[in-house]
Amino acid sequence: MSEHDKMANETQGTGTKNKADAASEWADFGKFLVKLVIFMIILRSFIVSPFNIPSESMQPRLVNGDYLLVAKWPYGYSKYSLPFSIPLIPGRIFESEPEAGDVVVFKAPPTNSDDYIKRVIGLPGDTVQMQEGQLILNGTPVPKERVGDFIIAVSPNTACRDIRFADRNEEGEAICRYPQYRETLPNGKSYNVLDLGSNPADNTPPVIVPEGHMFLMGDNRDNSLDSRFPATPGGGIGIVPQANLVGRAQVSVFSVDGSASLNPITWFTAPRWERIGEGF
Repeated sequence: MSEHDKMANETQGTGTKNKADAASEWADFGKFLVKLVIFMIILRSFIVSPFNIPSESMQPRLVNGDYLLVAKWPYGYSKYSLPFSIPLIPGRIFESEPEAGDVVVFKAPPTNSDDYIKRVIGLPGDTVQMQEGQLILNGTPVPKERVGDFIIAVSPNTACRDIRFADRNEEGEAICRYPQYRETLPNGKSYNVLDLGSNPADNTPPVIVPEGHMFLMGDNRDNSLDSRFPATPGGGIGIVPQANLVGRAQVSVFSVDGSASLNPITWFTAPRWERIGEGF
């Protein structure tokens, strides 16, 4: 065999080896992607999943533009724990009842397709009522103490609900200033709520929470379609089955005011840095 033929064979062999190595690398990369997808599905289904706040119904604790992690394990698992509510889990396994005051994510009745977030107020056997904006639990008024106003900057994600609450801070920037109160449930759990004035939902008949259900309310009492309203598509949610639970709000991981644009400066001014890392 001539020297030229030997070199040709070596070159051909090297080319074949390079192709084999490239194919092996692609195969390894494909396996990595499959493992990553499986890991993410397990993580989001059984441990934690992200959730973003699209409305103002949970002000002051949560505002439009907040991103948080929802713990999946506290209340057990059902098909609602899985992506797209794939019916792979029969009923609910490892189930546990929430506590009054928990902030929970759930599938909203009547369609059971959209994720909502509210605070647990009443559990099975509890009687829940509103009288003149005062929460009445089992016939006893829940302590409600006036605290400092809730102040939030006006932004693309936040507009004042009414001209009555529009104001400016010392720097002349537009803000919303809302009356804020501190409620304390019988189990000792406290949280802040907003009361913006007289509202039809400030007075409701007493409702007894049935077995396996929960009475949920938004912290922004005059801007929340919750268990005070009948379950209708795009409206109230009625008394929610605990079977609809997805998880418990765990920690805020990010928040933006909606002002981010192609201008790199806004990438640093749009985040609400002070809201990151707040627990529940």
